[in-house]
Amino acid sequence: YNQTLQSSVRSLNLTLFIEVVGSSPPQCECVSPCRCLQEAHQLRPASMPAIPNPFPELCSPAGSPVLSPIQASHNHVSTCGLNKGACDGGKSPYTRFHTLFQLKSLTNCELPSLVAVVELALLSFSSVLCVILFFLQIVKVWSEDGAGKVVEIPSDMTARDVCQLLVYKSHCVDDNAWTLVEHHPILGLERCLEDHELVVQVQASMSSDSKFLFRKNYAKYEFFRNPLNFFPEQMVAWCQESDGSIPQSQLLQNFLNSSSCPEIQGYLHLKEPGRRSWKKLYMFLRRSGLYYSTKGTSKEPRHLQLLSDLEDSNIFTVITGKKLHNAPTDYQFCIRPSKVRGDCKELKMLSAEDEQSRTCWMTAFRLLKHGIVLYQNYNVPHQRKSSLSPFSAPVRSVSENSLVAMDFSGRTGRVIDNPVEAQSAALEEGQTWRKRGQRMNVLTSASPLHPSSLSTVIHRTQVWFHGRIIREEAHKMMIQQGQVDGLFLLRDSQSNPRAFVLTLCHHQKIKHFQILPCEEDGQAFFSLDDGATKFTDLIHLVEFYQLNRGVLPCKLKHPCTAVAL
Repeated sequence: YNQTLQSSVRSLNLTLFIEVVGSSPPQCECVSPCRCLQEAHQLRPASMPAIPNPFPELCSPAGSPVLSPIQASHNHVSTCGLNKGACDGGKSPYTRFHTLFQLKSLTNCELPSLVAVVELALLSFSSVLCVILFFLQIVKVWSEDGAGKVVEIPSDMTARDVCQLLVYKSHCVDDNAWTLVEHHPILGLERCLEDHELVVQVQASMSSDSKFLFRKNYAKYEFFRNPLNFFPEQMVAWCQESDGSIPQSQLLQNFLNSSSCPEIQGYLHLKEPGRRSWKKLYMFLRRSGLYYSTKGTSKEPRHLQLLSDLEDSNIFTVITGKKLHNAPTDYQFCIRPSKVRGDCKELKMLSAEDEQSRTCWMTAFRLLKHGIVLYQNYNVPHQRKSSLSPFSAPVRSVSENSLVAMDFSGRTGRVIDNPVEAQSAALEEGQTWRKRGQRMNVLTSASPLHPSSLSTVIHRTQVWFHGRIIREEAHKMMIQQGQVDGLFLLRDSQSNPRAFVLTLCHHQKIKHFQILPCEEDGQAFFSLDDGATKFTDLIHLVEFYQLNRGVLPCKLKHPCTAVAL
């Protein structure tokens, strides 16, 4: 039986030497076994090929494919001179285990039993597996429709990298607007993770009922493009001192420069701890923290009380504040310590007067806390254009600056600079869509009264169409994905079963426009302006208003979408 085991091990060309040494080991214990092995090795068939070393990086520096001795904790590492037939024992009083793998030669080695080989192999494999599992963490991400996806990520993976991975796996359009949202349903709080934050660290501070959501947020870096829309002059202290003559580039530099001292000021409602009542206070947001004045609008240090610092806190949007906390307005936000798990006592509940004020406070909090890192995150997509990441998809979104009115009636196209001429071209373009629709209606009996027609169902395949959702649900989706100019969606009308509604965001206000069906000469059309501009289907209508403002306050730019993971 022993010979069979030895033959099996020799066929693997694997030898193992295990030495258990006390305080004073003998010098010639391994001479006799090594001679036996040397004789047995000579009897091995010459046709047996030698297995190459699959782990050359683990070999000893001496050049032979032998693994270096593995030192256990509290054990002293020593080497074994096998070629000399003697063992170099140390003076450590502890028991030492020396393992040597030799894949090229069986000369001068002690052959253990196959059981020992298998046990050590399993031990080594489990150790490597534990190291791999230590660096990989399981994260579950949820989409808007309630579906979840489990991903294994390393501990140093950022929120941007996780979004790129989910975009790649879900086959989404990568327009750099996707984000991970930290959602706390019991507390009614949520916030978008910054692109540089480590997802595993954030997950460690979340409670069991909290989860990550995967959604778009077009307003994440919108303040870099239009800072004046996010920081009203009456809320920025140094804008008031300079009579509002600060350019927008200098406005941002003041926030990003760590040596400057910007300040946001204004009234906020603060929820009193342990009570459902709120108190209106004049507050100041600085780099050192959020303060409130105990005496009117005084800025004197003796009248200022620190409410929260910025370094160890995060700012959240409150989604159920008016019902859960009896908030005085609908524009609540919350400052929560980073390492608090589900404790309402540590939350600082605040409420602003309007959406613009809330956006200003929350944006300034992010800028003062993260500083130049936010600007670096904003520039990363532009720097990645030359070298796309393996998880990125082709960018198919079109910026607003590239959408201009053009005239292609001549041999070469030209940009129309005159607004009156551009409006005339828009009306002419509408007539072109109408003629195109008449040609399509020859093939299909397009009528709102015929649900089988192509024009009444083709829009349901588009990402901007959300079917039978109510007005409140449309408002919620628009707020979650950032109230930037041009954010839009289409839905079925609740009052008219044959009509549709265009929901559009402009100047942080959400407006609704009804799309009514109309017929002319037996042909069916859709119109936003009482039949002045007609379209054969909703796809034509959306494409037209993406290029032309028409009767809308702004062009359609960002579709409000929901992805299924």
